Amino acid sequence: MFLNLESEELAFIETVKKFVAEEVLPNTRAWEEATAFPDDIWTKMGAIGLLGMTLPKEKGGIGCSTMAYVEACRELAKGDPALSMNVAAVNALCVAHFDHFATPEQCEKYLPGILKGEIKLAWGLTEPDAGSDARRVRTKAEPTDEAGKYKINGRKMFITNGGKADLIVLIARTSETELSAFLMETNQPGFKLEKRIHTVGVSASNTVQFALNDAIGWHTPCTFEQAIGLLYRGRLGIAGMAVGIAEKAYELMLEYSKGREQFNRRLCDMQSVQNMIADSAMEVEAARLLLHKGATYMDRGFHVVLESSFAKLYASETANRVTNRAIQVHGGRGMTREFLVEKLWRDAKLTEIGEGCSEIQRLVIAKQVLK
Repeated sequence: MFLNLESEELAFIETVKKFVAEEVLPNTRAWEEATAFPDDIWTKMGAIGLLGMTLPKEKGGIGCSTMAYVEACRELAKGDPALSMNVAAVNALCVAHFDHFATPEQCEKYLPGILKGEIKLAWGLTEPDAGSDARRVRTKAEPTDEAGKYKINGRKMFITNGGKADLIVLIARTSETELSAFLMETNQPGFKLEKRIHTVGVSASNTVQFALNDAIGWHTPCTFEQAIGLLYRGRLGIAGMAVGIAEKAYELMLEYSKGREQFNRRLCDMQSVQNMIADSAMEVEAARLLLHKGATYMDRGFHVVLESSFAKLYASETANRVTNRAIQVHGGRGMTREFLVEKLWRDAKLTEIGEGCSEIQRLVIAKQVLK
């Protein structure tokens, strides 16, 4: 009821819902077992505009609002949270980086393939010793004789889709005090995949650690603060992912509680179960409202440092509480792979860690309200 979407955006969200129902949800278990998405999922997403949501129409994207972006992430998460996480990052961090910082020459070379899903993307910030403390990045970039090109040396880890990416938007240090961003193709001798990082949740996302040994990166003119500023929309995307997980778990909890009987009563007729349902209904609603507030503020041109942290923190912790309750309502069956709630429970944990962990969100909130 609080969505302010244009008719074109509403049609886009309906297309996303249909895509989730037909192409995503039926395959989520298979993708988890394969610990990978099929390559053609990227071209399918490109065909319906999911890879160019945040890019203006004049640059080849669909130019949708932040509200439409978070709604697409929310719908995708109801089908497969790992895919939602990847789409959130590709749009808010990678494609948005092209929009704000890439040169016309860089856009001309890469954007057409990116938007079609032919060039797969990743965003490379985290290192073995640099996570929440992003300024600890030690990967170094040194200029070459070719204008705009740098030799990059270092190591990155926990890089979402890094094992599949053809192009990585990479954060590296240009001096003792300055960092910036570079476009780095992965099909070069200086790029070496060191290991696949297998996670308990969002397993289909190809998360990796890689090393760089004189890898060539193409500088995108921006400061570290400008590049990191894209995280605010990214946090709203992860909040959308978290809300989608919570909504799906809540739906499954309701459905199971209505069909399962114990002691000659449906589970949903028992007060203890009703309490879990009521708490979940309220928290999902509150998380959705915080998400929509953040998206609305961003669409109106306001800084959303506080609002994005509100949404991301509350939605991620809601997703973890609701999925935990959903398993409890399912009882022992909830711990089996026969029911989707156990997967949602595992996938939900990432939302409290990725794009700034809950502790960082609380620090951001405290800093903002104590100004």
